[in-house]
Amino acid sequence: MDAADRPARLTVGVLGAGKVGSALGAALTQAGHRIVAASGVSDRSRRWAADRLGVDLARPDEVVAAAQLILLTVPDDALPDLVAGLAGTGAELQGKLLVHTSGAYGLSVLDPAAKAGALPLALHPVMTFTGRDDDLNKITGISFGVTAPDMLRPVAEALVIEMGGEPVWIAESDRALYHAALANAANHMVTLIAESEELLGRIGVEHPGRMLGPLLGAALDNVLRLGIAGLTGPVVRGDAGTVRKHVDALILAAPEAADAYIALARLTADRALAAGLLKPEEAERLLDALGGNIWT
Repeated sequence: MDAADRPARLTVGVLGAGKVGSALGAALTQAGHRIVAASGVSDRSRRWAADRLGVDLARPDEVVAAAQLILLTVPDDALPDLVAGLAGTGAELQGKLLVHTSGAYGLSVLDPAAKAGALPLALHPVMTFTGRDDDLNKITGISFGVTAPDMLRPVAEALVIEMGGEPVWIAESDRALYHAALANAANHMVTLIAESEELLGRIGVEHPGRMLGPLLGAALDNVLRLGIAGLTGPVVRGDAGTVRKHVDALILAAPEAADAYIALARLTADRALAAGLLKPEEAERLLDALGGNIWT
């Protein structure tokens, strides 16, 4: 984006100088905006505010008063109360961009502030942040799930592009499903892999991550390129006997993992059947092995 095409440089306040707030705040700083204040409650927030944003922590009302753009980067469950509190206490919101980064919420959560004159935006970075020093580098090239009023769409698009991201427009009514899809893929993947590493460790595999890495890399590449057509393994092959052995072994070693395996195997079989990768008679045998109905 050429300098002439950029929106005016903004003063920025961060309410919640945690992993996400400090990373996005730093990205906005690199784009030429200026962080003027931040709030937080933990020692880590204090450190990130100082190291990444170059400011000391302040009260939320002071952050709002000082900034033209306010980032709301708090946990999802805290967001409605934060917005209601800002509006209810008479914070200086008139004409200010109020940007939350929650995936699950759209614009409606910002309604109390919008009624007080704030300009609402939902900009959700599709990335996991860990608080490590490489968080800022993760932003370049990622998608942002964006919901914005029509008149603010150019502003939302410009902010995302300036941070190095790509805006993807999500309808207000689709935010929950959008976020469920992301969490299902990323968060549950971590749980599944950590569970698999633990099971391998129990049987004496010294470096489970080293064993799983190439397999998982290939599987991820397959699904991103081919979709469900990239599926491999005993379910899509219709190997009901192998699937039953898996279930029996997991029931003995980790019953909670067995429940997850059965649920995911049913979903896998259902998708494979719908895609024509699994024959109906094979699906019936898998049904018996899994002890439940895979038909939807």
